[in-house]
Amino acid sequence: MRPDERQETDMTIDIEHGTGNVFADLGLPDAVDRQTKTRLALALNEIVKARKLRQVATAKLLGIPQSKVSALVNYRLDGFSVERLMGFLTRLNRDIEIVIRPSRDDREGQVSVHALR
Repeated sequence: MRPDERQETDMTIDIEHGTGNVFADLGLPDAVDRQTKTRLALALNEIVKARKLRQVATAKLLGIPQSKVSALVNYRLDGFSVERLMGFLTRLNRDIEIVIRPSRDDREGQVSVHALR
């Protein structure tokens, strides 16, 4: 077959839409907490990168050992609570605002994190 020819197949591909939370889609426990922590860590890591901070300097600024900074940078977040990650962000001169509002369409509420630049 030439490269410009197409071959017909009987294969069908089912596409499943995700929930918006990859951890829930994978069936992992504590999916909402995992997603929240990941988004907070992403915001934190973007700030550290923008400031060109090394891990030792970041550790001093956050008041944690360098090994914990390494865990944050590599998104190993089991040792961190949402509250602790928010505390790190405030130490990096970020305000955190929590907004509670009615859910849309009378469905169960969701937790979301949006980092503004």
